[in-house]
Amino acid sequence: MYTDPRVVRFISDHFVPVRVHVGDQADEFKRLSAKYSAQWTPTILVIDSTGEERHRVEGFLPANDFLAQLELGLGHSAFARSDFTEAERWFREVVDQYPDTDAAPEALYWAGVARYKATGDAAALRETAQQFRQRYQGTSWAKKASVWN
Repeated sequence: MYTDPRVVRFISDHFVPVRVHVGDQADEFKRLSAKYSAQWTPTILVIDSTGEERHRVEGFLPANDFLAQLELGLGHSAFARSDFTEAERWFREVVDQYPDTDAAPEALYWAGVARYKATGDAAALRETAQQFRQRYQGTSWAKKASVWN
């Protein structure tokens, strides 16, 4: 399914992939699509070890956008475990490695939140708001961070 070797390697290194085909396993697909509200294919879910969905990607994306979304999902998973240092690392990786993707502004926002949660220092939020003034100004994530000035 994935032809880009970077995607194949990243998934192999960081996920336990489960593939459910619409036609071949119709009952399993119906059960999982109902549980996770999968409305379209492909629906890629980042699910934690408790079965909780932490991130989703619907539809096909170019490799860089897809990798950014997968890393964003790992950041959200770490955040949900209250591992804010790891979450910030994943979020910053998205911003640094995939700055031109749709995932980058969201990752920048959550990197600031993760750093704040890890340290309790509101400067993390102010610094993130400053970064939004330099990049991603017109995004909804910049608007959300604007209150941190």
